[in-house]
Parts: sequence; structure tokens; C-alpha cells
Amino acid sequence: MICRGCPSTIDPEKNRVDRMCSCANLHVHNWLQGITEPVRDREFVEVRFKNTRKAFYINENKLPLEEGDLVAVEASPGHDIGIVSLAGPLVYEQMKKYKADPNAADYKIIYRKTKPADIEKWLEASNLEVTTMLKAREIAESLNLNMKIGDVEYQGDKTRAIFYYIAEERVDFRTLIKLLADEFHIRVEMRQIGARQEAGRIGGVGSCGRELCCSSWLTNFKTVSTNAARIQEISLNPQKLAGQCGKLKCCINYELDSYTDAKKDFPDISTYLETQEGRASFQKSDVFKRLLWYSYESQDALSFIPVPVDRAREILEMNAKGIKPEKLTSQQGIIQSPENEYTPLETDSLNRFESQKKKKKKKRKFRKPNSEQRNE
Repeated sequence: MICRGCPSTIDPEKNRVDRMCSCANLHVHNWLQGITEPVRDREFVEVRFKNTRKAFYINENKLPLEEGDLVAVEASPGHDIGIVSLAGPLVYEQMKKYKADPNAADYKIIYRKTKPADIEKWLEASNLEVTTMLKAREIAESLNLNMKIGDVEYQGDKTRAIFYYIAEERVDFRTLIKLLADEFHIRVEMRQIGARQEAGRIGGVGSCGRELCCSSWLTNFKTVSTNAARIQEISLNPQKLAGQCGKLKCCINYELDSYTDAKKDFPDISTYLETQEGRASFQKSDVFKRLLWYSYESQDALSFIPVPVDRAREILEMNAKGIKPEKLTSQQGIIQSPENEYTPLETDSLNRFESQKKKKKKKRKFRKPNSEQRNE
């Protein structure tokens, strides 16, 4: 799969994508490739367009399609050019994922494989997208519209274009549509998207060093709240919690269920533990090791005592009955670090990774004797 505007990856003789490109979004790997497909009344193919836009089409003419083939598909009006991203029996599993009914009657059809003239017009249309987007932004700004046009996608036959925009409030763009249609002589469609959808369409690299999830594999967006960060005891730093879109990172939800299940039987950390040595308050925890660190109010606040979760619950039950244990941890509850536990080396040294420069030996210079020394 390729992104639009990569003519070097298109083989015009075969009318298909000759080699893969890393700038394609929402990759799909066909795990059932080569498996014989059962006979069905309808044969569906998944076709990819620019960035994350995909759709299912009916292969009525029973064309021998493979991943990477360029096809002309039905559009309203005219036709569009797309790339086959998935074919075979796995398409039906993909339709179940997106909750698409194969028996519905609103699916469009695949006309044919593309011809050289179709590819030429398609590439001409894709080359106009950036200039069209910049000009559309100028027109929207002149009309004082509170909106941001983030992307433009031309149809394969260059008769229609989709303008993707972001707006916090409702925008009356009827005048804008008339001006855009007069300027570019095309049919205009305005489609509103959110900040996360824009990040998925444009793509990028996250703080983890990997490609953004929304542009590589994530197909639906779930609500992310700061409470999920609190459950996982993540620092509530807006700069670290926000992603490329400016919203909370989607990956905060990935391990939320594991933390929620692990903390089901944890005691209330806002409650003090009363012992004969004094009152202890909660400081920090290790969820998966099931350890809670407490410190006595009468002692140094930095001296933490590890207490197992079961022991902390036991002390709270004793305090509810008016009983104070002698210590926070019993003999069985003392946590001993194993011998093979990892210990960092030279963590206090800032230049521990720098190689020491070897001292260069000074070469002795040869001095020529003067005339007096020669005579002697």
C-alpha cells in the first residue's frame, strides 16, 4: 500500500502498486492469503483511498484482484481510483469488525482495473491537493470562519473534492462552498473531523518513537479521562499526557483494565494505619508486586516501609476493632530483596556513557645543532 502522490511506486504497465510504501495508514496483513475462498453470492474487496479512508466494494465482474491493484470504483457522481488493501475470505472478517452487513444493498461496485489514462488523471488530481488546501484556507480566513481546513482529497476523476475541517462550533459554510466551487470548478463536499481523526489522517511519530496508533492500526477512538491516569498512578503532567493531537493519549487506556483488576482488593489509601509505634500514612505503591509503602509521622518522611496489601487490610480490620498491632509488618511480611535483583550501576555519574579520551603522547621534536655545536 502507498500514499497518494507516490508515482515511483506505481507500475504503469501492470497498473498496480509495484512496491510497498511505509506512509500508508491503517495497515492490514492478510493472514488468509492463499486459502481457497468458498463460493459466495457476493465477493467483497476492501479498497483504500487517501490516508485512513477505506470502503468495501462488490466485485461483480469477478476480476482477479490482489493486494496493491489499482481499481476504478463507483462514485457519486463519476468514478474514483483506489488501491486494493484486502481481498479474499479475510474481507468478511473485516466486515464483521466494522459491523458491515454483507447483505445490505447500498454497496458500490468495482468497474475495472485502472488504465494508464486513469492513473495519469489520478496523479494530476492528487498533486493539486496541497495548493487547493492552502487556497481554501485563505478563502475561509477572508470570510472570518472559525474553522481549520486540515486536508483535501480529490476524487480520482478530478470532478469532486472532500474538504476535511476542524471546528469547535457550528459553522455556516454555504458561502464558502460556492466560492470553492467557482474557484476550482469542482463539486465540493465538506466533512467535519475531530483532532484525533486529523492526527490519524496526517500521521506522525509519537513520544514512544513509534508511528501513531491512530494512523497505523487504531480504527475507533474511545474516551480517555484523567481518572485512567490516576488509577495507573501516572503523573498528571499535561505535556506528557497529551499526544500529537493535543488530546489525552489513547495508550493510557491500554493497560487500564489490568490496573483496575489488580487494585480491586487494595485498601483505602487515604486511611491511616494505627500501630503502637505511631500513625503511618500512605506514600506510594507497586500495583503488580502488591506492595504499599507507608511512613510514620513521627519519623523521617523519606523512610518508607513496604507493607503487603493483605497485611495492610489486616491492620485496618484490627484498627476498626480498636486494636493496634505492634508493627506495620510481621516477621512473615518483611520484604527481602532477592540476590539477583537488578541494581543500577553508577546512577549518580552523569558521564558514565562517555568514553575517556586517551592522552596523546607528546612527540619529541628533533633540533638541528647550530654552527658552534658543529665546530665543537
